[in-house]
Amino acid sequence: MTGARLFSAALAMLLLLVAQILAPAASAQSLLRDAETEAFFRDIGTPLMEAAGLDPRAVGIGLVGDSSINAFATLGQQVYFHSGLIVAAEDVLQVQGVLAHELGHVAGGHAVRFNEGARPATNITLMSLVVGAALIAAGAGDAGMAAMMAGQQAAMGKFLAFSREQESRTDQAGAQYLEKAGVDGQGMISFFRKLQGDEYRLAIRQDNAYNRTHPLSGDRIAQLQDVLERSPHWQKGADPALQARYQRIRAKLIGYVSEPDDTLRAYPLTDQSAPARMARAYAFHKRAESDKALAELDALLAVAPRDPYVLEMKGQVLLESGRVEEALPPLRKSVEMANGEPLIASMLGHALVQQAERDGRPEIWAEAESVLRAALQRDRQNPFAWLQLGTVYERRGDRPRTALATAERLMLTGGDPRAIVNAAAQAAAGLPRDTPEWRNAEDLLQHARNQAEDQKDRRRR
Repeated sequence: MTGARLFSAALAMLLLLVAQILAPAASAQSLLRDAETEAFFRDIGTPLMEAAGLDPRAVGIGLVGDSSINAFATLGQQVYFHSGLIVAAEDVLQVQGVLAHELGHVAGGHAVRFNEGARPATNITLMSLVVGAALIAAGAGDAGMAAMMAGQQAAMGKFLAFSREQESRTDQAGAQYLEKAGVDGQGMISFFRKLQGDEYRLAIRQDNAYNRTHPLSGDRIAQLQDVLERSPHWQKGADPALQARYQRIRAKLIGYVSEPDDTLRAYPLTDQSAPARMARAYAFHKRAESDKALAELDALLAVAPRDPYVLEMKGQVLLESGRVEEALPPLRKSVEMANGEPLIASMLGHALVQQAERDGRPEIWAEAESVLRAALQRDRQNPFAWLQLGTVYERRGDRPRTALATAERLMLTGGDPRAIVNAAAQAAAGLPRDTPEWRNAEDLLQHARNQAEDQKDRRRR
């Protein structure tokens, strides 16, 4: 192998290592949005955020569709649970324990401070490449390659040690937040025991943490147990109301992500609890057995006729079964009971668009626009609502506002910057100047142009 080819191979290896480190943060994952789940996350999160010294209005908690047992914090003070973690967590205390840990990352600014760990590792990497290249150029190809390989291993070890130390500090911070918020820390311990059980099952060695981003679960338990057991809230148990809410959203999620037969085995017909009925409603709906799904939901509504989330789900089943007109009353009532919750309002807006497409009544189009605009005023980060509002404008022949809604939707879904530029430019050209909509179009246009220039720069580099 020539010196140039050896160097290219080493460089490719380095890029692969970097990609492996960054893969979890960079991978595209689908965001699962559910009004009941997001309300639950806000309610369990607010006391913990306040304990961490964070502004609850500035921190977001979301759910991504991923079957692995994981959670992570990102830039912008965002925490995300994987759906697999919610399915695996047995009670609300475990979820609160994980959330407290992730809020430790947010409070510590760890996403911003990534370079503190990456910079020393990068320096080691670059030095090993320089030494290796010099050896290769001098004719010592094997020695040069060995120098590069040793450098990459040292760099990875340096970064992983930084990551493990950061995780340990965050565990301790999470324990403090649980105590300040009055939450029993048993959930944090029991969740780490669950992870430890998985490590044993997968035959992961328990005597070597060197190649891990996180400390071994056994070590984390040992470091946390004494701290958590000294809390006045130890063995206090979960809040019964939060536990009941958690079991319901978990059951809904299981019904949504699992195969219907698996859901029905987990929640058999003999189980008449509210969580079981919610899970079975999704299972029957996925089987296209809408009457069985509706029977489960009507049984819940007989007990709690004003429950906005059961009403929402009934409207969803009817809408997705093609019974659009029947879906409107429960969805309207759900929006009313949930004080205009924007995710539910977006579904109502979608149902109204579908109904208007069928009968063309102007008052239905007008109601759809009103509902969707109100939803987007409270939550602009909803591409589905922008799609529906764009449909309203398109049917009306309002090209500038159709283009604006398209630009907003593409910006949220990571669309091609050139397409966003075209849509935003069309909107800005057709909207009255100095209005809020015109300013939105101008902002989108400038942002998309900047993104397009960044793409060009990356291609040139």
